[in-house]
Amino acid sequence: MKPTPSQRRRGPRVALLALVLCSLLVPLAFIFDRAPSGYVSTDERRRQEVFVPSFVHVEPSKGGGGAVDPVPVHGVIQEKKISNGSTGVLLHHEQTGRNSSGVSAKPKVLPVPRTEPPKAVNESTQRKSEVSNARKRRGAKADEVENAKACQLEFGSYCLWSTEHKVTMKDSVVKRLKDQLFVARSYYPSIAKLQGQEVLTQQMKQNIQDHERVLSASAVDADLPSFINKKIEQMEHTIARAKSCTVECHNVVRKLRQILDMTDDEAHFHMKQSAFLYNLGAQTLPKTHHCFSMRLTLEYFKSPSLDSDVSPARKFKTPNHRHYVILSKNVLAASVVINSTVISSKEPGNNVFHILTDVQNFYGMKYWFARNSYKKAAIHVVNYEEMILEKLPKFSTRELYLSEEFRVLIRSTERPTEQTRMEYLSLFSHSHFFIPEIFKDLKKVVVLDDDVVIQRDLSFLWNLDMGDKVNGAVEFCGVRLGQVRNLLGKTNYDPKSCAWMSGVNVINLDKWRKHKVTENYLMLLKQQVKNNDEVSLREAAFSLSLLSFQHLIYPLDKKLTLSGLGYDYGIDPEVAWSSASLHYNGNMKPWLELGILDYKKYWRRFLIREDRFMDECNVNP
Repeated sequence: MKPTPSQRRRGPRVALLALVLCSLLVPLAFIFDRAPSGYVSTDERRRQEVFVPSFVHVEPSKGGGGAVDPVPVHGVIQEKKISNGSTGVLLHHEQTGRNSSGVSAKPKVLPVPRTEPPKAVNESTQRKSEVSNARKRRGAKADEVENAKACQLEFGSYCLWSTEHKVTMKDSVVKRLKDQLFVARSYYPSIAKLQGQEVLTQQMKQNIQDHERVLSASAVDADLPSFINKKIEQMEHTIARAKSCTVECHNVVRKLRQILDMTDDEAHFHMKQSAFLYNLGAQTLPKTHHCFSMRLTLEYFKSPSLDSDVSPARKFKTPNHRHYVILSKNVLAASVVINSTVISSKEPGNNVFHILTDVQNFYGMKYWFARNSYKKAAIHVVNYEEMILEKLPKFSTRELYLSEEFRVLIRSTERPTEQTRMEYLSLFSHSHFFIPEIFKDLKKVVVLDDDVVIQRDLSFLWNLDMGDKVNGAVEFCGVRLGQVRNLLGKTNYDPKSCAWMSGVNVINLDKWRKHKVTENYLMLLKQQVKNNDEVSLREAAFSLSLLSFQHLIYPLDKKLTLSGLGYDYGIDPEVAWSSASLHYNGNMKPWLELGILDYKKYWRRFLIREDRFMDECNVNP
């Protein structure tokens, strides 16, 4: 028996329905993050991306009824119950009058009395409306927060920067042109298929082309031609005629969705371009700074008298002085660190600064610190690459690496869309682990990052009794070793141990050598890194720094260093002024145009400005 035509058409209809469902489910998989995520290194010094699943237990709510809104409290989702108010509406009816006599009267039909809900019901309804609006606002805010986190995962601190520098579109005519073009494009395919609408089709096509031509040449209202109002009226008339035609709505909706998807793709493409330029600006030295460094280098070789080091060299190896070690490739950044430290110090003449730099910046730094005085503090500029070649020739990697910075995404396995946070960490690099080998005569040093500003006297750090600990650092318990176990390999560790931050670190070199921290680091490096190339070394810095100092961290007071001035726009000025030191970890360094303007003042007040090379190179960070 042959199937009827309706039966033959049923198969393709079912297949088409299945395809439509699949097309809806695939985007949903990406929306709810069921697809694997890619991690892009986007921050300064090629910041690494680390994905960390959080295994925080989520307590279920007790009791039933009521609308439930999740409220995060200290990493745990607390279920907050909101009363639904009264159910139903209470009506108050007036009692009808009766005939006073006992004689029966003709029944009289009375109109239904007008009733109004009592005041209590009105208040209950108002509360319902307020609760509903509050839930909507919280929902919109939650979506905004999740979008911001997803943006940071892909593009890093660029999302924070772009949000602060977002410009609201004020060109209303250009916006209206784009809206008209959007609607006309969605109707055009359906109109073009209609019989007898050839003239309307041609008019729509011509109007679309005119709008595209105008928008390609004009980005703001001021650039629009004088006849633009006439074009807008023509397009409005054409769109009105198109809407009056009988078309299949699903075709228009489908076209609208296609245009919307294309617009989203275009917006994402432009965001990627903007993020690339942002990171390029963060990772490259400004042209003015490069000019400044080259001028200093040239002047060094033009001044033979500077070849003999007239600085008090005997202080460089005397353990009784307060020794600071700075790893830097930026003359001005290192200068601000030293200047802020000596100005804040009660005994600046007792301070000795050792600057580890690369061969490219060595001579420029040497000339700068030879011609500038820092309150009788001794400045020792060291060519790191030459020092490694001289004292540690067996190591093939001689390049200087500054402190490594990481973005860490922590996501709950039970509620991945609700309990997600982004943390920023700064840790020791490969070069830090050779400090004890370079300064063999010293017993204790304070290691400073070159993006740090000192605002208080740090002499008390030399009086700390660290016991058997090696590294005095500010702990960061927002990340624990147990949360990053997928990155630590098979090495034994305490899962409850906190991570720590570089920036201001007190290093007991005697204990370092006793615990053989460098040897353990090299052993872990050999186990976890197969190739000693730059990419592998920098990627491994996260796990190797945490493992090498496990149980060897002496926790410093959290008030010692305020971190986040290179990415966090929400730091309280009073907290910044009261902190002993400020750490500009992140992409937005204070010497860059990308730097956060409100925080640049803390850095600029320690910048030496009376220098002719800075004026000639137009250095004005």
